[in-house]
Amino acid sequence: MGGRRARRAYIGSFTAAGGRGVIAAAVDHDTGALTELGATDEVADPSYLALSPDGAVLYVVSETADGSVAACQVAGDRPELTGSPVPVKGDGPTHLTVHAGHVLTANYGSGSVTAVPVKADGTLAAAASSLLRHEGSGPHPQRQQAPHAHQVMPDPTGRWAVSVDLGTDSVRICSLDGEGELSLWREVALRPGSGPRHLAFHPRGDLLYVLNELAPTVTACRWDAEEGLVQPLGETHVLPGAPDGDAYPSEIVVAPDGRFAWTATRGEDVISVLALDGTGERPRLLTIVPCGGHWPRDLALDPSGRYLYAANERSGDVTWFRLDPETGLPRRAGSIEAPAASCVVFG
Repeated sequence: MGGRRARRAYIGSFTAAGGRGVIAAAVDHDTGALTELGATDEVADPSYLALSPDGAVLYVVSETADGSVAACQVAGDRPELTGSPVPVKGDGPTHLTVHAGHVLTANYGSGSVTAVPVKADGTLAAAASSLLRHEGSGPHPQRQQAPHAHQVMPDPTGRWAVSVDLGTDSVRICSLDGEGELSLWREVALRPGSGPRHLAFHPRGDLLYVLNELAPTVTACRWDAEEGLVQPLGETHVLPGAPDGDAYPSEIVVAPDGRFAWTATRGEDVISVLALDGTGERPRLLTIVPCGGHWPRDLALDPSGRYLYAANERSGDVTWFRLDPETGLPRRAGSIEAPAASCVVFG
């Protein structure tokens, strides 16, 4: 090892539901196993996490009514809060990403995206630089009365910030200028009532896949980075039949080689395996497997693409699966206790 630190994973959880906050874990390279190292509950309900480009700082949302974002140093075994949490001027931030020297949050409750500048040392500025409010609604009488931004992430070129809004059935492409000001470039409508929740890009960079929460489907889209344009191509069901009750798809990840994608669906508590053909434009459902627990809120691939991790919120665990490189089939390999688990990210 030559003194090199083992790879780390970080697990977010809901402290209001008994979670331990942010958990740091060591990752076994050969087996994918997680071993808890330490945890901090200094931030309330840290439901989503993102690492700085150099891996030295972990950014954490506080998914509360007066939402905020915080920075933690991760040099030791226990994440350490650095500075005070910064208000995002939005309600219920559910996701964050690092983009162009800023941390961006998607604020579900208030339907907005916030930009917070990152200082040279990786800590956060004292205040947000921009707040971009979404507008609109959808046909679902309970879930789509107002905008609900659910995720924001950079496109593969780093030029654009792309967000999905469950409340307005749309994908928004935004720019961020040198002053930290967010501007809407283009908004693209998806099928009314689909409820887009999360997206993932194909490793080739010319396609993206939107996982819909209100209908258990994935919408494949062509992505034009030059024009900042999303073109929907079609939907694929992620369940083999009608669900027994309401189903709540949560996350989608794509294999580094672009051959497979995996989605998680809460309620049904399954992971769906999708095959991607050479074009990537027509995902095909191959099979479903149990998620290893109850209410899989998040899926994550380890950097090697060999292991898949499910954060099972209501059963309070993170389960990992070894992926068959030929079939894409996940095979359960182990789990770690993580009460109210909400996400997993890798350093």
